[in-house]
Amino acid sequence: MKSVLQSLVASAALTWVSAIHASDQLQRIRLAGALRVCIWPDYYGVTYREPATGRLSGIDIDLASAFARELGLKLEFVDSSFSTLIADVQSERCDVAMFAIGVLPQRAMHLRFTRPYLRSGIYAITHKGSKIVREWSDIDRQGVAVGVQAGTFMEPVMAAALRHASLVVVRPPATREQELAAGRIDLFMTDYPYSRRMLDNVEWVQVVAPPEPFHPLPYAYAVKPGDGEWFQRVDQFVYRVQRDGRLLAAAGRHGLKEIAVFK
Repeated sequence: MKSVLQSLVASAALTWVSAIHASDQLQRIRLAGALRVCIWPDYYGVTYREPATGRLSGIDIDLASAFARELGLKLEFVDSSFSTLIADVQSERCDVAMFAIGVLPQRAMHLRFTRPYLRSGIYAITHKGSKIVREWSDIDRQGVAVGVQAGTFMEPVMAAALRHASLVVVRPPATREQELAAGRIDLFMTDYPYSRRMLDNVEWVQVVAPPEPFHPLPYAYAVKPGDGEWFQRVDQFVYRVQRDGRLLAAAGRHGLKEIAVFK
């Protein structure tokens, strides 16, 4: 009798353990008690860590906080970057990446994207009063050094677009601003949020805008493929904030209303 009872207990324990291992991402997150969100902490207006205070701010800091509240979970931010994004999500360093990720075909091969909530084209940042780059048509010329941040969508776009200028891929710990200030590049390409950072914080730069939107790209959140229920929870969160005013409010607080997508 004792052996039968022990067998039943062991069987029940094995079933419980198997259920945990077979559970979906949302169940694993709830068991952990925290939502882990990958961010790039140098993304002004999106997920930006203030150097002096360490305080995080931006549209996706606000929206990640809202999502964690909906799930009834603690929120943990995990530092990531565009160059490590795929590896970080695939290895489950985080449950979702929320830092205005451009939806690119090469990323979509490894990640699953929600509906877009922002859309931005590409802008150029150069020295104020530059004699080399005065307007957009000056960029793709012989001898012009064009900087891009490694891992951003500007890297493959500009590699394909440039015919005469040289492409300089800037990798950490170097920054595009440092390379521009040092004269190692003549300009760098960025998106709308980062162009706002430069205008708000650096007196010696100017933004060169294209005559019409250049390679506008939808931005979304990304999860590891394979768990449809977890993906739906993240995607439906985006749907709700687009319609209930939370996206509009967060975009307004961080100067991004111009690129917000509401449907």
